[in-house]
Amino acid sequence: MSLILFAFVVRVRDGLPLSASTDFEHNRELQERKQQLRTISKALARFPDRGSIKGQKLNIYFVCSEGVSYMTVCHCSLPVAKAFCFLEDLRWEFTACFNSSVVALAARPYPFLEFDSTIQKLKQQYNQSGGPALEVTLAEVQEDLRIKPPLEINLEEVDLTNGIANGHVDQGPGSGQNVRLEPVTAPGILSLVLNIMCASLNIIRGVHLIEYTFQDDYDGMWNVVAFLLAFVCCLLQCHLYLFHSSLKKLKSFTLLSIIILCNLYLFGLRNIWQLIFHISVASLSTVLILTRKLQDRSNDCGV
Repeated sequence: MSLILFAFVVRVRDGLPLSASTDFEHNRELQERKQQLRTISKALARFPDRGSIKGQKLNIYFVCSEGVSYMTVCHCSLPVAKAFCFLEDLRWEFTACFNSSVVALAARPYPFLEFDSTIQKLKQQYNQSGGPALEVTLAEVQEDLRIKPPLEINLEEVDLTNGIANGHVDQGPGSGQNVRLEPVTAPGILSLVLNIMCASLNIIRGVHLIEYTFQDDYDGMWNVVAFLLAFVCCLLQCHLYLFHSSLKKLKSFTLLSIIILCNLYLFGLRNIWQLIFHISVASLSTVLILTRKLQDRSNDCGV
């Protein structure tokens, strides 16, 4: 029977998966523990450098060092000291292969998949012998655990973190860093350029009109408001295309409606072709905003 079933290496600051072992066991509790691993990895800053989660038959253990967390799912019959010995050996092997600068620059999930073979060898060693190769390592880890025992995390804490990670609890302003949109396309770049052009035309016409408004006793003030409002809406369309936002559909249609109304109000100061150009650019931007989707993270690539 395998005592160490799964190992997982992640970056602490954002929970980016760096490497993981390939497992061929698919019992229900293992899948639950792996889900909890992914959940904890996204909130490691909330936990100490060492921790554990007790399960019915399977336990989770993790250690964090130099911005990287090493996590494992083990059978409950495996002594705690041996589980942390495995994590220390895993940490030693990983730091020997990859330095901190390479880890910091990683931008995609699982950039070090080749490390899987090392994890597999280490798992096999522990599963066959039941512990580390050197007994002195086990003694040192036992003493260290006696002085500084790992924090035992209860399932309620994990469930709360899981709710935050899946959007069931409101997230703070800084939590949007994990939300990524699909790459900007060529039509998207074109719409941004055209939108900036429209915004520039609106602000130039609006500023020039302010001078005449002061001279004509404010008769054209609403024209100035229309130009400036259209200018702001063009910039907001650019922002809405580039960055993820809640209620995107409502916001995009609201901006489009305001731009159309502003341009219709300015009929006379602009000819029909100018109106068609401005409204067409706004419509194109709206379509691209609505069709640019969130990037599919593939649920951690099936780990």
